[in-house]
Amino acid sequence: MKYFSSKLSAGFVAIYSGRMILTVSGQLFGLFLPIFLYQLFGFNLIWVLAYYFLRDGAYFLSLPFGCRFFMNRLGLRDSLRLAVVLGSVFYLCFYIIQEMFGLTQPSFEGAIWIMSILGVNLIILTLFRLNYWVPLHTDITKFTNKRDRAKQLSLMAITQVVLGASMPLLAGWILNYYNYGVLFLLGTLIYLLALIPFAKLPEVAETFSWSYGQTFKEFVSSKRQKMISAYVGDGAESIVGLVIWPIFIWELLEGNYFEVGVISSLIVVVTVVLQFVAGKYIDKGDKGKMLKYGSGLYAIGWIFKIFITTAFQIFIASTYHNLVRVFARTSFDTLNYEMAADQGHYVDEYTVLREMAVSLGRMLMSLLVAFLILNFNLEWSFILAALAALTMNFLAGVGDAEEEKRISKKLDLKIK
Repeated sequence: MKYFSSKLSAGFVAIYSGRMILTVSGQLFGLFLPIFLYQLFGFNLIWVLAYYFLRDGAYFLSLPFGCRFFMNRLGLRDSLRLAVVLGSVFYLCFYIIQEMFGLTQPSFEGAIWIMSILGVNLIILTLFRLNYWVPLHTDITKFTNKRDRAKQLSLMAITQVVLGASMPLLAGWILNYYNYGVLFLLGTLIYLLALIPFAKLPEVAETFSWSYGQTFKEFVSSKRQKMISAYVGDGAESIVGLVIWPIFIWELLEGNYFEVGVISSLIVVVTVVLQFVAGKYIDKGDKGKMLKYGSGLYAIGWIFKIFITTAFQIFIASTYHNLVRVFARTSFDTLNYEMAADQGHYVDEYTVLREMAVSLGRMLMSLLVAFLILNFNLEWSFILAALAALTMNFLAGVGDAEEEKRISKKLDLKIK
């Protein structure tokens, strides 16, 4: 492909293929899972936020131990395979809840069963995340090259965008004519297909070497303060987009699943070409500057969403938001993987710190939004998302510092 400066590695093709299959399944639920939970908990948003707080808290606390136990014993490739199986079981739990109880008010005994299944669901999800995210990010770091990294990440992003344009439409149609059970069962079966490309992943020799205590010591160290703050902000902003925004537009559209799917698909379509252009431009440009400008414009997009009252306004505001997100997100992700690549054999340790910071950000935002909606309207949580988006700029500062170190080392070598 002329778009890339060099040939794509077999490892990148395998990780890309598996990731996109999981995206097909994930995009079927992504928009509607928070809405399902919202209905399941009797339209109580506090309970939905409590569910997300618990899932991120369990992941945050178990990450250092989980990586030593699973990744060190299984290796990156087998960890990803195990994650696919666990991820399918995670969605199967929701299928069981739907088929056994539906979304009607359950009896006391039924409520106990639902809470028990959700407890198992959270354990399965934690095990999935321990075996998936750190191996995935480590493999992406290893199998992308510096010359084409932003373009390769853009290829992944653009495919996710295309799938994101079609899957909500399909999901909305399924929910309009069938129910959540059909959606969860279909997604579960698709999820298992990712075992095929992940079986062809080259093995990467990486071992997580930090102890549990050392990991937390590194996490709170002053030298990593800016980096951790950037990722905490990233996680905090994502919980509003992941949970609050779908519920907000579903209520605004009066519970019309198909209309939610159609609007979401139209919004995503308009960003396709720009994502390709962004990848080529970011590889050549100043990623730090693009992140600063992009995150600022992205934060403004959250402010616009406060004043939305119609379906047309949802389309306009979200289209703008997605367009500016292209530059903010692609720059942020490229800087992230470049900094991870600079860690050498500590790439997995760096990735663990990143995952912990993102989870901490999600936990903090869940608490803040829960407090906010007890006293104010739901849309005011978008102000918190705007503030969180701005903290992503801290990564640009860290990236600039790393670049200065690399230049200094090169000068020292030339002098010697």
